[in-house]
Amino acid sequence: MKKSKIKEKITLHPIMTILILIAATIFLSGILSLLGFQATDRKISATSLEYTTSISEVKSLISIEGIKYIFTSTVSNFVAFAPLSSLMIILIGIGIMEKSGFLKTAFTLLTKNAKKNTVTFTLVFISIILSIIGDLSYIIMIPISAILFNYGKRNPAIGIIATFAALTCGSGINVFLTSIDSSLLSLTQLAANMIDKNYVIETTSFVFIMLIAVIILAILITLITEKYLVYKLDKYEIPETEIEEEFSIGKKEKKGLALAIIAGLVYLLIFLYNIVPGLPFSGKLLDDSQLFYIDKLFSYNSFFSTGFVFIVTMFFIILGFFYGIGARTIKNNRDLCEDLGHSLDGIGKILVLIFFASILINVFKYTNIGNILVILLANLVNHVSFTGIPLIVLLFCIAMVATIFIPSSITKWSIISAVVIPTFMQAGISPEFTQVIFRFGESITMGLTPLFSYFVIYLAFLEKYNQGNRSIHLLKSIRYQIPYSILTCFAFLTIIIVWYIVGLPIGVGVYPNL
Repeated sequence: MKKSKIKEKITLHPIMTILILIAATIFLSGILSLLGFQATDRKISATSLEYTTSISEVKSLISIEGIKYIFTSTVSNFVAFAPLSSLMIILIGIGIMEKSGFLKTAFTLLTKNAKKNTVTFTLVFISIILSIIGDLSYIIMIPISAILFNYGKRNPAIGIIATFAALTCGSGINVFLTSIDSSLLSLTQLAANMIDKNYVIETTSFVFIMLIAVIILAILITLITEKYLVYKLDKYEIPETEIEEEFSIGKKEKKGLALAIIAGLVYLLIFLYNIVPGLPFSGKLLDDSQLFYIDKLFSYNSFFSTGFVFIVTMFFIILGFFYGIGARTIKNNRDLCEDLGHSLDGIGKILVLIFFASILINVFKYTNIGNILVILLANLVNHVSFTGIPLIVLLFCIAMVATIFIPSSITKWSIISAVVIPTFMQAGISPEFTQVIFRFGESITMGLTPLFSYFVIYLAFLEKYNQGNRSIHLLKSIRYQIPYSILTCFAFLTIIIVWYIVGLPIGVGVYPNL
């Protein structure tokens, strides 16, 4: 008993841990700046296909300029912090779905006779596939996974942890080309053209290896969750307010569900029609200035992309509203308005956590420490004489380490690709396979770094559904993800090495070797 009390006393709240990391970043930036910590960054000119060099230096926060930056950028950075606005808007839609009873009815139908393993696998598989919509998948799937497990009379933390593991470990794999993959592909193409000006990379270059990786990862995360995580978490006590007789679906619930599905399908068909090019009066939500379809869909100028959060929120609102009308859980405008704000009740702690996380990420980016470390890691490839499997493992490890400091795939690859693609091509390894190695490697540590913007959403919902007086501290939330990262690392590395040795095609007409 005494030992447990001592541990509880010294346990830091996540906000305090983030404040310590902010202070450490400020102090480290001053020391590294004083020591002249820098690196030479090499970029490829798109016009001349030659290297251009620049010096990246650490920006000190222990200076007049640094202090000014902290005070002048904090508010604007918090307001523009993507997880904040997206979460607030999405929670409005989730709130009405939950309060009206739509989620309870739908999840009861889906899980009533389903095995626990099946529910977990389905949730994990959907989370991996949903990486096609980018970072919004974190905002949607983490809250919904908690609700799903809560209605299933299981610990919501299981759903939150498994979903975050699937989203992060699966961030670099998908059978569909995502907007991030498209941007990475452009950088890969540019670097490949330095060696071969006629080299062309197709959008179907990764489909085979990604399909296998998705299936293996979904099975792996399900096994870790059900065979390990479930027994490591504290016992979850169902709140007294939720202890009731078995929920039965009657005529009112069926009517509400049918009405919600019809309304939701009509809404979806309207938008789906407008993102399909070539049909009469269709494609109005696409950016026709882009080459690839995924870029037409998710480019910065696309209506579909800029309005996607609101599109999803309206879809949720329609489902909840029409269910409420049919099931008579929404009887007047007051019920509707109260339901809309249901998920925003008690969100104060989450907002404070997001506020300090936004400061940490903002000041770390300003210091330029992450960029310099990644540049040094990338330049390491030119200073070794590795070929074949050792070279592959080196890049895989570089991607893992680099992601801890720079979670952004595009930012990392813009630094790394200019160095590694020509080196790998000269070693006889195709640019497409090189990009796969990078994507697999960065997925391993994406869920382990608090510098990842959406890590705070994962942490916030673990804290929201936490029971008792013990806080879900930052290190504990990371420890939950470590088993997933370790086993995913072995799985992905095995896939890559086997694919390389056997020489299997990674996509249509594309092989590991040139």
